[in-house]
Amino acid sequence: MDRRYVYLDNNGTTRIADEVMEFMHSYDELYGNASSMHTLGRQAAAGIEWARGEVAALIDADSSEIYFTSGASESNNMVLNIFRDMIDDGKGKKKIIVSSVEHPATIETVKYLKKRGYSVEFCPVDRIGRVDLAALEKLVDDDTALVSVMVGNNESGTIQPVKECAKIAHSHGAFFHTDATQAIGKIPVSVKDMDADYLSLSAHKFYGPKGIGVLYARSGSPLSPFVHGGHQEKGMRAGTYNNQAIYGLGKAAELARLNLEEEHRKLWEMREALRKGIEERIPDIIVNGSNDESLCLPGTLNVSFPSAEGESILLYLDLEGIEVSTGSACATGSLEPSYVLLAAGLDVELAHGSIRFSFGRYNTMDDVDYVLEKLPPIIERVRAMSTRKV
Repeated sequence: MDRRYVYLDNNGTTRIADEVMEFMHSYDELYGNASSMHTLGRQAAAGIEWARGEVAALIDADSSEIYFTSGASESNNMVLNIFRDMIDDGKGKKKIIVSSVEHPATIETVKYLKKRGYSVEFCPVDRIGRVDLAALEKLVDDDTALVSVMVGNNESGTIQPVKECAKIAHSHGAFFHTDATQAIGKIPVSVKDMDADYLSLSAHKFYGPKGIGVLYARSGSPLSPFVHGGHQEKGMRAGTYNNQAIYGLGKAAELARLNLEEEHRKLWEMREALRKGIEERIPDIIVNGSNDESLCLPGTLNVSFPSAEGESILLYLDLEGIEVSTGSACATGSLEPSYVLLAAGLDVELAHGSIRFSFGRYNTMDDVDYVLEKLPPIIERVRAMSTRKV
């Protein structure tokens, strides 16, 4: 099989869907400021409200509960900022609890808060990276203001028991936030079913444009502005609307909702084909996370190759046109092992030797076959150069 190009880093970002790109370009002339009262402004605003409705339909919310942001990182920060303001204002509860495997947008923000004297606790996870509910029960008390647990992990693919986490939080009067960025378009996400007070997402994770995302805030939940300066988004997020990006987000949300069942099936089939092929062809490997379809995001496969450095594997695969990740895309360039895998009990060497394969809408079984042709000799070569033998 000749060299080809295979993109398997869809958890890092996805390409913009052709339908989304065409839709965005069809509104190139709709450049009016959506806050203006003239015709072009009103037309732009109408498109924005259509997109708001599509996002709401995707996550089972009301359109009035959808706030546009630059992405999930900003949305996560916005939620934490709300409760920092409440703590600073002396409004009751003071503790913030997050899982130990949250995205850096949450982890690094709460570390920042902890350094400045705020009360922050990290909930441990089990061997597949799933939140320990018994530990969460012990951490949450009547002084807890917020609990934040993601829907699905970006590195391991592990699906979290968010409904149960929300129940624990609410039993003590705390609010519950979830980062659903990796789950959108792959598994059903309903803010009503999980009983979430806040939810974050980014368009570029489900074939929409970069630089646009959403914060869902349940009606009646506390809110405070993250970006000051204008009346946009009910005064909660100032700045002139990015019309085309918002339209693209709306279209991507519509496609994700309509294609969810087929997308899930296809992604899981490719993930399992690759997993089984690796297990058959390469000795001594460890699959991180779960192989249970109900506990793992379809399309995400994280594998550790003992006695082989992840960075070396990645570079050799790249030479063959196969693009993967050694962990969170936001940590690229760091030689530190994945904190997500370490939190699940993996030792440092195995965490260093992990590769994340993440499938998307435009992958095929031919891509799986190509990886299974190229990967085994690469692992054999890297292990032969290693000072740590299997």
